[in-house]
Amino acid sequence: MSRAAGRMAEELSRAGAAAAAAEHSSSAAKSSSRSLWPSVLRWIPTSTDHIIASERRLLSLVKTKFVQEQVNIGSGPPGSSVRWFRSSSDQPRFINTVSFDSAENSPTLVMVHGYGASQGFFFRNFDALASRFRVIAIDQLGWGGSSRPDFTCKSTEETEAWFIDSFEEWRKAKNLSNFILLGHSFGGYVAAKYALKHPEHIKHLILVGPAGFTSETEHRSEWLTKFRATWKGLIINHLWESNFTPQKIIRGLGPWGPNLVRRYTSARFGSYSTGDILTEEETGLLTDYVYHTLAAKASGELCLKYIFSFGAFARSPLLQSASEWKVPTTFIYGYQDWMNYQGAQLARNDMKVPCEIIRVPQAGHFVFIDNPSGFHSAVFHACRKFFSQNNTDDQSLPDGLTSA
Repeated sequence: MSRAAGRMAEELSRAGAAAAAAEHSSSAAKSSSRSLWPSVLRWIPTSTDHIIASERRLLSLVKTKFVQEQVNIGSGPPGSSVRWFRSSSDQPRFINTVSFDSAENSPTLVMVHGYGASQGFFFRNFDALASRFRVIAIDQLGWGGSSRPDFTCKSTEETEAWFIDSFEEWRKAKNLSNFILLGHSFGGYVAAKYALKHPEHIKHLILVGPAGFTSETEHRSEWLTKFRATWKGLIINHLWESNFTPQKIIRGLGPWGPNLVRRYTSARFGSYSTGDILTEEETGLLTDYVYHTLAAKASGELCLKYIFSFGAFARSPLLQSASEWKVPTTFIYGYQDWMNYQGAQLARNDMKVPCEIIRVPQAGHFVFIDNPSGFHSAVFHACRKFFSQNNTDDQSLPDGLTSA
């Protein structure tokens, strides 16, 4: 995991100065004035309208009918001492939400995306999952098509509250309870933290390649220690602590940003894919969607340095809370996932609730894109007791999946 983070951060160091300068110059213009210019003439050719439009184009690949809505979560959590979107504006905030048609009495599955992603990343999964669940997918506050308030959090506690409390306000607005909560990567971290605070609303937790289970102390890396001592390591660590995010590179490249994103998606989900390669149409639509969600105003992305230290190690690791777990949990990892499933194994040792760890072949960190059918089998297996009146806890794993 630390090597992957190092490679990503090394790229940041090469592009850092140019991107930061470009972002500084581009941020001087107000969003209202930018909207007066045709996107082709803007340095950063995107807007909220572009995000929603690209989302609709990507979701045109999904056959199941759905409803997209902006759910009003107010201007702050009632009675909270932490203002999770302090800004100069007191306007209401919204969570971009997509709900799919389902059979009556289907169990509700809420899906939460990871860092640098949005709910559209699950486009290959909605049809299959909607066949057995009432599927609802969201963009977290500050991501995708949701509101992007000024990010003013200054601590890990405040940053966690930003995501946990805004999700709770969304849950209240949707009047949901007794649902299955699925989170991927950083979304898995948020889902787990939410379940620790509000276990009464969750009947099962599914964590897909979750981030944040171990700290650097619990996962000491000799390679990372040596790398930090080099000049490159010092620069990259400085960029990390300065909250320099990958998205700043995309914005800094201006009209050349879409091409960089296209090269990434074509490589990651094409030539370097560990599983099912995206079709040309899927690649084009996903590239367009990813660009607009990354290039939009910086907001939720600025959580990075407050949640993780350099190397993607959690500052408040979930492993330390494993004994407080109250919700049955299933972990799902791709065989080639750079997130280490051993953190989940350590947590399971301290959990007092049912817990299983499933590994999916021919898949990396984006297991739901790399091997959709294997991912769906894992999710259905995790939720088997909700589909039958019989006790099926002893049911064996579907073919191809393995336990850890």
